[in-house]
Amino acid sequence: MALNNTYDAYDVRAARSVQQETAVGAGAMLLLLALLGTAIGLGAAGWLTGVVFAFASWAVLSRALHRSRPPSFGPANRVTLGRTALVGGVTALVADSFRGAPPVPLLVGLTAVALVLDGVDGRVARRTGTCTPLGARFDMEVDAFLILVLSVYVSTDLGPWVLLIGAMRYVFVAAARVWPWLTAPLPPSTARKTVAALQGALLLLAGAGLLPRGVNAGVVAVALGLLVWSFGRDVRWLWRRSPAVGRSS
Repeated sequence: MALNNTYDAYDVRAARSVQQETAVGAGAMLLLLALLGTAIGLGAAGWLTGVVFAFASWAVLSRALHRSRPPSFGPANRVTLGRTALVGGVTALVADSFRGAPPVPLLVGLTAVALVLDGVDGRVARRTGTCTPLGARFDMEVDAFLILVLSVYVSTDLGPWVLLIGAMRYVFVAAARVWPWLTAPLPPSTARKTVAALQGALLLLAGAGLLPRGVNAGVVAVALGLLVWSFGRDVRWLWRRSPAVGRSS
């Protein structure tokens, strides 16, 4: 009984620490919005989107962390949380871009830092021995949302077909609800990681406006082609090892 009480007290302290960590993250997002508002004068769409993103991220992350036992955050998740704040700023700028031309250097700068930090949190987790399924999922979802936001931004110039890049991850998740074999774990793949990293870099290049429109379209087409190949490769691997295929053979 005493041992159980000790674990319960530890869980309570850990839960409070998690609440503080996630609250600080939400505060950082709101502070970034305030700085952007002061610097460029965010419109209503930018403010609303940024605030909704901040509170939605806080709520989802808090719930996921509280489900883990014991609740813990860790240094790698702090890096990812900082990256989440940057993604919130990019999201607000993209939402605000529908009312007028966005400050491209600022948007590119925030996105570039977020993409660079994508390679930092994993290294921190490995060096500190704090790799967790929750941390990997957190990192992946932030990546996926940033790609979605960038594809929305680039699609305003190149057309709605660019949205296929941002939507592909979410289509895969939706398909997994219909075909559960898609949820099976995939083997580690350097090619998959490389293609995922290239999506953000190529979309950022196209969105920076440094190249002619035709070249930007080619860059994004390459990104889409690589993504289709990567998803197709993984889906084929999962299908060949699904129980249904095993029974039919």
